[in-house]
Amino acid sequence: MGFGAATPSTSMAGHVFLRSSHQKEVMLGSCLRKETWRFNLNLPKLNYQSRNSFCCKSESIDFEERTSPYEVKKEIDQCYELIHRLGRGAVYLGSSRMGPEHPHYIKTFELGSKIATLLDCTTWSGAGPGLMDAATQGALQAGKPVGGFKIGREAGEWTASNFHPYLPSESYLTCRFFSARKHGLVDAVVRCKSSERTAVVALPGGIGTLDEIFEIMALIQLERIGSQLPVPFLLMNYDSFYSNLLEFLNDCEKWGTVSKNEVSSLWKVCNNNSEALAYLTEFYGLSPVETGRKDSESSECRSLP
Repeated sequence: MGFGAATPSTSMAGHVFLRSSHQKEVMLGSCLRKETWRFNLNLPKLNYQSRNSFCCKSESIDFEERTSPYEVKKEIDQCYELIHRLGRGAVYLGSSRMGPEHPHYIKTFELGSKIATLLDCTTWSGAGPGLMDAATQGALQAGKPVGGFKIGREAGEWTASNFHPYLPSESYLTCRFFSARKHGLVDAVVRCKSSERTAVVALPGGIGTLDEIFEIMALIQLERIGSQLPVPFLLMNYDSFYSNLLEFLNDCEKWGTVSKNEVSSLWKVCNNNSEALAYLTEFYGLSPVETGRKDSESSECRSLP
C-alpha cells in the first residue's frame, strides 16, 4: 500500500471545486471572500467539525500493518522527492483544531504570508486543517509555493482522507507512516547550501504539535539539524500559550536535567509576529519586510466576520 494521492482540485471563476469519490464537482466556497480587516483573507469556506462529530466513510484510508520496512523507506523516498521538486523552506507545526474563527488562526495567516515573502521560500506543513491551513493560506495569498505531508489520521476535519480541499495533488503526500511524515518535515528545513532560507515555526498546539516540537529541538541539540548551516527555530508564544511550558523548562535547569541557558539557545521565543519577522530578518541579513499594521494582536481582531 503506497501513499494516497489526491485528485487535483479545479478552480473556476474564483471558486474552489473538489472532485468527490463519486466524480461530481462540489463547490466548497469562494476563495475570493473579502474580509473587513486591513488585509484580505482569501479563504475557502470550510466546515470545521468537532473531533467527535466528524466521520469519514467512502474516502477513508485502509491502514494495514506494514509487512516490510521497505514500505516505510519507499514513503520516505517519496517525501524527499517532493521536497526536491518544491524546494526547502519554512515548516509550520501547529494545532489542527483552531479554525478560522480563532485569533491564533488569523495571526498564523498573517505570519505565513509575511514569512513566505521575506524568505521567498516554500511553505511546508502537515497539510491539515487549523493552524496548518492558516499558514498554507497565507503563503498562497503571497503567491509562494506550498507543500505538505498529510497524515491519514488528524484530530479534527479531513480525517482519514486522501483528499485535500484545495491543494493540487502534486503539492502534497498523504503519508501512511508517521515516521515518513516526520522525515519529510525535518528534511524540508535542513539547509544544504547557504542560499537556502528555511525555518521551523512552532505554533500553539496539542500533543501532536508538542511531539514534533521536542523531536526537532532534540535534533538541533544533537546537531542533527544545523550542524553545517544553522536553522532558525521559532516558538510562537501567542497570548502566553507556551508560558507554562517555558516555566517547566526553566525548572529543568534547576533540577540539572538541562544545562543553564541550553533551551534558550535552541530556539527563539516570539510573543508576536513582529518579533518573529525581525528575528528572521536579522538571522538571514535581509531587508525588513513591510509589516503594515501590527499583526492581528489588537483587541478588535479576535475572529473572522
